[in-house]
Amino acid sequence: MILVTRLNDTAFMINALYIETIESLPDTKITLTNGHTYIVKETREQVERKIVDFYRSISLLGRDMGEENQHEK
Repeated sequence: MILVTRLNDTAFMINALYIETIESLPDTKITLTNGHTYIVKETREQVERKIVDFYRSISLLGRDMGEENQHEK
């Protein structure tokens, strides 16, 4: 789960596993796989970072995943 903030400053949790799309419109719009949408204060980049951190916390991503691997060049 990731913590995000509605435009009215209320914080809530979203299950990052169910996020389908993130758009910058300029506000950030998160769409879940069930079609529900949420407009949040965080930028797209901030939401992406929270998702990567969440995936790492549940061992879905390794430590080097989500970042460019210098050894593959």
